[in-house]
Amino acid sequence: MSTANLNRAEVLERSRTITVTGYRVEVDLRSAVDQSSATFTTITTVDVDALATSTWIDFIGDAVDTVHVDGVSIPVDYDGARIAVGGLSGRHAIRIAAQGRYSCSGEGLHRFVDDADGQTYLYTQYEPADARRVFACFEQPDLKAPFTFVVTAPDGWQVLSNQSVETTEAVDDGVRVAFAPTLPISTYITAIAAGPYHRVESSWCQADLTVDLAVSCRASLAQYLDADEVFTITRQGLDFYAEHFGYPYPFGKYDQIFVPEYNLGAMENPGLVTFTEAYVFRGAATDDQRQRRANTILHEMAHMWFGDLVTMVWWDDLWLKESFADFMGSLVSAEATRFTDAWVAFAVKRKAWAYLQDQLPTTHPIVADIVDLEAAKLNFDGITYAKGASVLKQLVAFVGRDAFFEAARRYFTAHAFGNTTLADLLDALAETSGRDVRAWARIWLQTTGVSTLALVDSELVQTDPRPHRLAVGVYDYDHSGDLIRTARVELDVTAARTRVDLPVGALTLINDDDLTYAKVRLDEHSLTTVEASLDRVVDPLARGLIWSSLWNSVRDAELPVLRYLDIVEKFGPSETDSTITGSILVDAQYAVEHYVPEDALARVRARWTATTWNATFDSSPGSGTQLAWARALASAAAVDHSRAEKLRAILLGDRPGPPELVLDPDLRWAYWIALSATGHADLADFDAELRLDQTSTGRTAHGRAVASQPDAATKAAAWAAATTDHTLSNDRLDATVAGFRSGTDSALIERYVDEYFASVRTWWAERSIEIARRLVNGLFPSSSDPAAVDRWLGSNDDAPASLLRLVREKHDNLGRDRRVRDFNADLGPNAEP
Repeated sequence: MSTANLNRAEVLERSRTITVTGYRVEVDLRSAVDQSSATFTTITTVDVDALATSTWIDFIGDAVDTVHVDGVSIPVDYDGARIAVGGLSGRHAIRIAAQGRYSCSGEGLHRFVDDADGQTYLYTQYEPADARRVFACFEQPDLKAPFTFVVTAPDGWQVLSNQSVETTEAVDDGVRVAFAPTLPISTYITAIAAGPYHRVESSWCQADLTVDLAVSCRASLAQYLDADEVFTITRQGLDFYAEHFGYPYPFGKYDQIFVPEYNLGAMENPGLVTFTEAYVFRGAATDDQRQRRANTILHEMAHMWFGDLVTMVWWDDLWLKESFADFMGSLVSAEATRFTDAWVAFAVKRKAWAYLQDQLPTTHPIVADIVDLEAAKLNFDGITYAKGASVLKQLVAFVGRDAFFEAARRYFTAHAFGNTTLADLLDALAETSGRDVRAWARIWLQTTGVSTLALVDSELVQTDPRPHRLAVGVYDYDHSGDLIRTARVELDVTAARTRVDLPVGALTLINDDDLTYAKVRLDEHSLTTVEASLDRVVDPLARGLIWSSLWNSVRDAELPVLRYLDIVEKFGPSETDSTITGSILVDAQYAVEHYVPEDALARVRARWTATTWNATFDSSPGSGTQLAWARALASAAAVDHSRAEKLRAILLGDRPGPPELVLDPDLRWAYWIALSATGHADLADFDAELRLDQTSTGRTAHGRAVASQPDAATKAAAWAAATTDHTLSNDRLDATVAGFRSGTDSALIERYVDEYFASVRTWWAERSIEIARRLVNGLFPSSSDPAAVDRWLGSNDDAPASLLRLVREKHDNLGRDRRVRDFNADLGPNAEP
């Protein structure tokens, strides 16, 4: 409904006339264990100081029962998203009793029933504006206030919120838990979790400050929870931030909870940080996975200051928290934890996300123009996070590290528990550094696009010129045959062409040390060296930057896809950095599926499957490298059946698998899903596997395996379930959509092209934005003629801007795929496996 999509102008006007001084929120969750009960009672009492005679309060739920102002009942005026309240002047207490709805989409109050033991779990997720799905509130970040939560829940449950428990009281069929008031915070970072969670406690101390720590997960996952490692990273982060931010952690306790069916990596609710339970590893985990978890822990912790203590006025300045947290996650990982190569992951993964996003027609400045909530939801993207963090890395170099952290300390002190804009941060940076940071901001924060840098005849040539401070490294062979850096030139590049004098070497690497935000090209001499000796480059960051350059050149139709795959096949199996390995495996699979022309696709798929098979068997037994290639084999086998019978025999125990590779439940399901997509497994196989893994994860994987069967009836059932079954949870929907899209017979899903374009506006209007986005992106007919997309765009220019953005991005991806395939049209004999 249209009134749910709050726009910037109206909420800023509301904050001009309304001051919120406190909330008391009471929710009764005793109905949660009854799956036939769809709603819960929620009561909000909000204290306001009003300059206007009327306003509205946001709520999305089943019903508003009563509204009282200063104890006097007023008529309920509710349109499904806004509750109108009149007769205001001065200070008032507004009490709203309503019926909220349990969610299965990961928005608002999500309800999950664990298939392993039948237990019910609840948690909340609000950003940017879903607190209103749980309690009536002023849903905008600049109306901060203290919150007192009172939660009634079944007996035996853990009940958690932002603050510590103040009192508990026995009630019929449950317990009422009252929490201490929070400090002033925004609605979107309040939080509740309730259920029979497994919980481990600890603490962190520094000087006279003690912070209670806890880590929680579902009871059925308790055996897999490595709480000690989580606590170690947490303490290392708190140590770093205490030293560098100069503002003590302000929010009391520090709970971290891993929750099911989570839409994000994590959320920075102060005192109750929520994480995807994908970070609770049911089987073996690579160092890359553990590094990502550590980075996420430290990212969310940075938000306690950047985002929670000091919050943006509106979502235009979303970058004020996300770019900083993304930067700090990598910085603290590298400097305070065992993951000292965190900047490698940043270079090859986070920046790849930014480069991709910045080349779409829908790219936007880091400081974006966010006109409404739908636009805000879509701007949690590679620009706001990764590009923002990349340019912050440049900013630290520009103003100096000491000046940067001093500016942060002054910023926190000046604006604690308040709201800010870009200007406030720039003022602090200018004051401590004496630099013209506003000019820097205009160039990097308020423009779009990514430069490409290449070395041509002793000149650095850049497209889309902008100022860069960067290094150029020269690498040559040492006496042992390793490629080491023998010279480094750091310089400012501002023009389209810049002279640079370099000594001769085997390899020249532009943007060595990854100081700037730009794509780089390898000259032909350096590319020849890479093709011969990439594994002899000693520095992992340099290798990561080379792999990044190769991948961007493939995407931009400047490096033939088979030349790239040759390099992957030659050097991928011996790569020692797990983050680089994970990145190149994903990129190579994508290259095969999107950039290889149709007439060569079957041959190249078989070749890539052979590469993944051989690497899985030849890698060091039981190593993270072996596990990464084993997972890549599952992706390859989903579109190529050349190893299907052997893979099936391994799963059935009729053939030995790779030495010391543990076929944990997740890997077994990945292989069954791949075999399903190629028609080499059936429902009986999946049912047998489910009997071995009767968990919720297993049941979701079973659903994906079933939907992956390559026949018309299965695809029809999957389409119907995804588009009409509103009881599907977010994870089950994803599994259904992934199964629908699987396989190599495009004719099975091309028949849904017309229905897709006839339905997208209905999905957008009737489903929550989270579910609608999954449908629009997941079911997009990527094998169709781009002309079908052109026709829809041409006749739907009045569609919601956020929906148009998604379709335009998918359309642009189709265009890129076609251009790159055309570039690779003549693959020649190297395509043979």
